[in-house]
Amino acid sequence: MEKIKVEHVTKIFGKHVNAALKLVKQKKSKTEILNETGATIGVYDANFTVNEGEIFVIMGLSGSGKSTLIRLLNRLIDPTSGNIYIDGQNISKLNKKELRNIRREKMSMVFQNFGLFPHRTILQNTEYGLEVKGVPKEERRLKAEKALDNAGLLPYKDQYPSQLSGGMQQRVGLARALANDPDILLMDEAFSALDPLIRKEMQDELLELQQKMKKTIVFITHDLNEALRIGDRIALMKDGQIIQIGNGEEILTNPANDYVRSFTEDVDRSKVLTVENAMIRPVSINIETDGPKVALQLMREEKVSVLLAVDKQRNFKGYITASDAHEASKRGEMHLHGILREDMLTVPPDTLIQDVLGPISDSPTPIAVVKDGKLLGVLIRGVVIEALSSSNGSGGVDDE
Repeated sequence: MEKIKVEHVTKIFGKHVNAALKLVKQKKSKTEILNETGATIGVYDANFTVNEGEIFVIMGLSGSGKSTLIRLLNRLIDPTSGNIYIDGQNISKLNKKELRNIRREKMSMVFQNFGLFPHRTILQNTEYGLEVKGVPKEERRLKAEKALDNAGLLPYKDQYPSQLSGGMQQRVGLARALANDPDILLMDEAFSALDPLIRKEMQDELLELQQKMKKTIVFITHDLNEALRIGDRIALMKDGQIIQIGNGEEILTNPANDYVRSFTEDVDRSKVLTVENAMIRPVSINIETDGPKVALQLMREEKVSVLLAVDKQRNFKGYITASDAHEASKRGEMHLHGILREDMLTVPPDTLIQDVLGPISDSPTPIAVVKDGKLLGVLIRGVVIEALSSSNGSGGVDDE
């Protein structure tokens, strides 16, 4: 279900907006437009939707427009043109009072610098949004304590921000945002100020919270690894424009242009790509109808020494080796059941490649890719290596 819809949204800072828009359409750079008009392009013609319960990551380098875009979503910045819909309501047209209600009821924001009040306790900080909404004291205390408990911070409720580490302060900021029970959580570089280990812990914590709370999250980052780690989908920006939107695998395997490709060059693909990207068509045989001679003929045609066995419904049953089929044929056997081997490793298609690198190196057989019992594909060592090294993530190595 569509939660947020952004439709042809543009934001230009400064005067001479129309002149700047004209130059944008002529594909002039941000620098050229600034020099000619004195106007700065923040965001140009942004179009995307965010689904309910999705973590939608907006990423790009400094100056790409990502932080401007997230502030347009709650109208901390007003768009120059275009429309922004929340649950089908065009918030671009709301007056200040209506907008204030939307922010209070449906959205919370988490900033990079934590934004905690130093003179308030952790509990009082967490209560703040509820206090602004006019929630009665006892009710807001209970809600704040529940949010702190979810974040593992309840024992620290009477301490002050200066007494907590940076990671813990950011968890307070997240708890404060969630205490309001918003539909939408906007996170602007929320983990960027943290050191790498704490940052990874916060990413894990966000994913765990999302499992429980199912919020719609728009997350801003300049770090592709972070985007790939937490994002259901990613929008990559450059010079105020969205260059590509897709999930991690789509962006890694099919970058829209050289700019996106340059972003993905240093990514460890094994931690992002799944075996679905590396599997090849399996050479299979029907265990219910075929015999050893058919198996040997198929092996000769396909130049393989192992066949994956399936039934009529393509349920994976095991595998047949060339030597076993040859011996069975010499014995005059008509069926394959007696030589079926069942010790082949199977994995589902959404398994990360990094999780099969060890097993496939040690396994004497390929690995079957199976979903709901059905055989989808097969992994062989050469194709997995090719998938990791290939610029487009696809394998082109023949079976060995």
